[in-house]
Amino acid sequence: MSPIKVFIVEDDEDWIKALSSFLNREADLLIVGTATNSTDALNIARSIPIDVVLMDIQLEGSEYDGIQTAILMHEHTQAKLIMLTSVNDESSMTQAFTAGAVHYLEKTRYQELPQAIRGAINHPAPMEALLKELARLKREEQLQMLTHAEREVFELIEAGYTQSQIEKRLYKAESTLKNQVNKMLKKFGVRSSKEAVEKVRRRGLFQKDE
Repeated sequence: MSPIKVFIVEDDEDWIKALSSFLNREADLLIVGTATNSTDALNIARSIPIDVVLMDIQLEGSEYDGIQTAILMHEHTQAKLIMLTSVNDESSMTQAFTAGAVHYLEKTRYQELPQAIRGAINHPAPMEALLKELARLKREEQLQMLTHAEREVFELIEAGYTQSQIEKRLYKAESTLKNQVNKMLKKFGVRSSKEAVEKVRRRGLFQKDE
């Protein structure tokens, strides 16, 4: 079997070296890349095959923190994501799993990483089921503020329908549809339908221009 391809995203270069040295002792693990900031991490994730990402939750000095980078990374790779942190914080842990992480581990417990990486690849089903349900609940949480009519419009926009197509499909006048869209955008706190769709897809954790 080919080794599990691991990508490390961490703002501390010394920690990258130490972690790489530790993980490279495992015959079934292969470090295929490292990055010290969100921009490099996203560029690399688009360009090379990766099985597991070890993501620093803070990523100080980057455009995006680890949570935001994780959300964007999931738009480009199917790699399993394990969050690493120096602080045991319940809020950060919840955000990590909302962002799609399959594991959350304090850096002091780094010796557990090889088994965590193998588990993410070899036994993913239970965690994937939980993450799928969490994503569903987070989506419903965001959409519950919409009226039935507004949600109907949002879901068609999300599916890629144009304004004229929505008007015909729902038998709505242009002015009625525009009014509903404007109310929907106000509730989401965004300026466009595209931003609304992105906000829901990114589970309300952030928008790119924040």
